[in-house]
Amino acid sequence: MQNPVGGVLTFMLTGDESAGVVTAVETIAAPGEGPPLHVHAEDELIYLVDGKLRVRLGDDEHEAQPGALVFIPRDVRHTWQNVGDTEARFVVTLMPAAPAFERFFVRFGGLPPEERGLQAFARLAQETSAFEVVGPPLSAE
Repeated sequence: MQNPVGGVLTFMLTGDESAGVVTAVETIAAPGEGPPLHVHAEDELIYLVDGKLRVRLGDDEHEAQPGALVFIPRDVRHTWQNVGDTEARFVVTLMPAAPAFERFFVRFGGLPPEERGLQAFARLAQETSAFEVVGPPLSAE
């Protein structure tokens, strides 16, 4: 399904499949793209397979290269941006499983292309209770 950052998102493991333990997705982000600054109640791991990400955790920024594993503690505001010239491919896991996160991406992927964007992202995040948008994407700064 289409994700909000110019690529495809594939569910690898859902909360139902893992008895509520983990949600895992593989996703692709287009160059320059990334989500708005947000926060959620699950711990998150990002494993970068290809590409280069700039990651903001709270007030700190880090660069991630292929093979990097980024831990994002629950309730920490965070975001990332693909700062490479090619697509970034990575695996995201949320613990415990995040059914609201899963619903967010299913609903976003079902929107017609002309209805996708930052407003739809924030609206669906609120409607599904997946996460709270607390600031702009890094690309908008």
